[in-house]
Amino acid sequence: MRVPMIFISLLAAVLTGSSCHTSNSELLETPRIQASANHDKSKTNSKRTPVIVELFTSEGCSSCPPADKILAILNRNHSVENVEVIALSQHVDYWNRLGWKDPFSSAQYSNRQSAYSQFFGKGDNVYTPQMVVDGTREFEGGNAGKALQAIGEAGKDAKGDVAVEIEKLENNTAQLKIKIENLPRMSKNDSAIILLAMTEDNLSSRVTHGENSGSELPHVAVVRWMQNVGGITQEGKTFSQIVVLDKTWKQENLNAVVFVQETLSRKILGAAKIKL
Repeated sequence: MRVPMIFISLLAAVLTGSSCHTSNSELLETPRIQASANHDKSKTNSKRTPVIVELFTSEGCSSCPPADKILAILNRNHSVENVEVIALSQHVDYWNRLGWKDPFSSAQYSNRQSAYSQFFGKGDNVYTPQMVVDGTREFEGGNAGKALQAIGEAGKDAKGDVAVEIEKLENNTAQLKIKIENLPRMSKNDSAIILLAMTEDNLSSRVTHGENSGSELPHVAVVRWMQNVGGITQEGKTFSQIVVLDKTWKQENLNAVVFVQETLSRKILGAAKIKL
């Protein structure tokens, strides 16, 4: 697994107590970092294996900002060779009763995390920040080393071909064409579903209460909406899907993410992302 040196430098800064007020744009402002990002662009023509990285986080949790920063770095740089990281930042709502109501939180994401907790044999013991890679690997979300290891391992797994295109985008409505084919063989006695998510970048909050009171917290890849849009068989599927875009979302910061996930093993069989 090859890791760019700039990624290691950034993670070192995050893990040694760099300011929690650093904005996402500041992460790429130095010439050295920008040069690394430009260098990686030369590799984008080669096919990268998509890996879904889910972060369960909360603005009410003081341990979460470092994990949010790690996700931002993973989301913006090609951190692992031949891998396309597709980030899903899901803000849980169970911290809301402890002083600060996270404006991006939803019980839906708390429930998704709870389902993972049952799958991983942890019962009702949920925590933040938690990172889940490709549905089958979980660890504390601030652990950059484990993140790199899990993403590298997941990048070696067989994936199907998933494509998403914008057919129409008008009047706060997006019509997407989704094509899924060449899926790897599904696990025995398992089935799979197609999940569609809308994520938004360049979000932030000025937190005035709770553990992060006084902090300006930046966010990327925040899941604004996620839905099961149907099952899928080994043969694949092509279909159109309409998504109504909330007027509070900034269209220029939106991404559509499609991924196929087995219902029992939780394994990701394929994924794709497109910017609106």
